[in-house]
Amino acid sequence: MPDVPEVRPASTVVLLRDTPGGLQTLMLKRNKALIFAGGAWVFPGGSLDPEDIEAGNGDLVAASRIAAAREAQEESGLSPHLEDMVLLSHWTTPVGEPRRFSTWIYAAPLAADIAVEIDGSEIHDHKWLRVREAVEEHEAGRLHMLPPTYVTLQRLSHYDDLAQMIQAERHSPAPEVFPVFASDGDQIVVMFRGDAGYDSGNGSVPGARHRAVLAGERWQYQYRDVDTCYPPLIEPAI
Repeated sequence: MPDVPEVRPASTVVLLRDTPGGLQTLMLKRNKALIFAGGAWVFPGGSLDPEDIEAGNGDLVAASRIAAAREAQEESGLSPHLEDMVLLSHWTTPVGEPRRFSTWIYAAPLAADIAVEIDGSEIHDHKWLRVREAVEEHEAGRLHMLPPTYVTLQRLSHYDDLAQMIQAERHSPAPEVFPVFASDGDQIVVMFRGDAGYDSGNGSVPGARHRAVLAGERWQYQYRDVDTCYPPLIEPAI
């Protein structure tokens, strides 16, 4: 059996602000030359450093908050407050990927008038978009992103403002997501718990569908005929 890459702890934070046009998020475009997610639109984030773990007194969850705030400052010049960060979900990269991460995904409010300063190295571009607009841009094939980013934006797109998001997400469980990559015919799929093919890793098994399907340059989330013990990932708990 080939060696399975070590899972590295990481974190990311969705920076959000209220505007007259609705809830906006900051999207960052990674350098195309980067091995991992080159050219993709992402949220600020990265691996936990030893200093983050030390600052968190060895507690990885506490350290993940510290790391997310640090990465936001390094990549965008913006500094969310640790106490304002809301845990949305925790994703583990599928087995088989050359780089694997155990990633805590947070959301954090920001003032509407703070200037963004990208590093110009790892991050090559940025834009503020309404959350719903970011979803629409991806679904139109104009905003390349990975499944965790798309699913997170889909979930947040149901909220009208920060107050509604914070109230709902602070009082709802943060799902533990362990996707399984597979194929269904000529389509690439990422299956989640509750999908008929999840346990076998066979995307063609008929039955329940809880997955993201890659159609061209865009992901499409599917949830149908799934046992109720596996709730959908994109419906807010309001």
